[in-house]
Amino acid sequence: MQDIAVFAVDSATALGAEYADMRIVCERQNRVVVERRSLKLIDETESQGYGIRVLRDGFWGFASSTDFSRDAVAATAHLAIQTAVASSAVPKALPSRMAVAPASVATLSGPCMEDPFAVSHSEKADLLLAATDAMLNVANVVTAFGVLQFIRRRRVIANSDGSCLDLTTTFANPILAATAVVGDESQSRQYQGGASQAGYEFIRGLDLPGQSRGLAEEAVLKCHAAECPQGVMDLVLDPMHLALTMHESVGHPTELDRILGWEANMAGRSFVRTEDVGSLGYGSDLVNFTVDNTMPDGLGSWFYDDDGVELHRYPLIRRGILVGLNTTRETVPFIGVKRSNGGCRADGFDRMPINRIPNLVMDPGADDAVTRDSLIAGVSRGIYIQGMGSFSIDQMRNNFQFGGDFFWRIENGELVEPLKKVTYQAQTRDFWSSCDAVAGAPDWCRHGVMTCGKGEPMQLMCMTHGASHTRFRNISVGGAKL
Repeated sequence: MQDIAVFAVDSATALGAEYADMRIVCERQNRVVVERRSLKLIDETESQGYGIRVLRDGFWGFASSTDFSRDAVAATAHLAIQTAVASSAVPKALPSRMAVAPASVATLSGPCMEDPFAVSHSEKADLLLAATDAMLNVANVVTAFGVLQFIRRRRVIANSDGSCLDLTTTFANPILAATAVVGDESQSRQYQGGASQAGYEFIRGLDLPGQSRGLAEEAVLKCHAAECPQGVMDLVLDPMHLALTMHESVGHPTELDRILGWEANMAGRSFVRTEDVGSLGYGSDLVNFTVDNTMPDGLGSWFYDDDGVELHRYPLIRRGILVGLNTTRETVPFIGVKRSNGGCRADGFDRMPINRIPNLVMDPGADDAVTRDSLIAGVSRGIYIQGMGSFSIDQMRNNFQFGGDFFWRIENGELVEPLKKVTYQAQTRDFWSSCDAVAGAPDWCRHGVMTCGKGEPMQLMCMTHGASHTRFRNISVGGAKL
């Protein structure tokens, strides 16, 4: 495969490309789906293909194929060049170019102690059936749903800078949900542990059947819960909920393609300006965000991005000030920066790589004595929110509304009753500026997101977020109809 990739790059440069790369993607997926006490789906797929990307006279061309014969590869390279020529018919103010990146040669594989594709479908189904059975044994639970998804992706990348990479990653994604009905009220509760870069050992360590009954009982509890109160109050947010909040209000607004105005799909642009780096107050001085594309089990830890940039760790927000952006080799020349941060990824061989959210985490607080319970104890009137729920955000990633998966009313420092249908509204910078306490490192945990959508045509991407319990003061709550 490396020989084919080098041949493709040589073919493209011989045709006039000033930059060229070939990305071969071999992907295997497996899904097992159970609903109630019935096995609904066993899905096993494999795909193999390649994309050739060229930059000619400042314009991009891209073409893909599943035919690996040398004649077909040469023809695909020629088609990519023709596409670049056709693109040049649409004038633009500045030509595209690629920032410098050192040539890299590496063969690397991510963590996978137990091959998930060697585990039988029956064993996976039995695990899910045990989990859904435990949920359905709870009175008033009417539907239980479970999924195990596994992906192994091998990328072979060669480019005209001299890089030649062979990179393999494996992902494990468990999903559980229970729905309860009490009278005319229906509520659901979902497993919120998220996905991980790992093999089947990740699933074995979760005890999904053991967690299932608690999820089901909380779904029933939500049916009996009081409606969301309305007003201005304090919030304590758990790490799983913060994964969604930071994803939408910090991750996407700091993608440089959105800031440049190149991306406007899926609530697409950003209030951030390129000149804001180093000066924009994004939150209180307790708010610190770090990109860590080196965490061993991170879904975005791909060793190298699709531009051939080695992935690393870097600060994004420090003491509430924006200090970095998420970038690619194509975007950074437009802001006078020499090196990309490694944010270029595609979700398949037949998609052009684009600027994507990395592994983005909120750093824990400095004091390990600060815990979830101490944060709650400091609230006289507020809500504790657990898990991801609904969200809505405007086209500049500024005004937003979020919901969660489970809620408790806080009164005088104590959790006093469950709630349902809770939403809160804020502006991004006001919200993060209202942060007045962050739990310490022992409280910190990560959450893997598998389905971040972006682009046209749509591409799905995965990344990991992390946080500790965090408190926010004087947030507008309620008023939405769910």
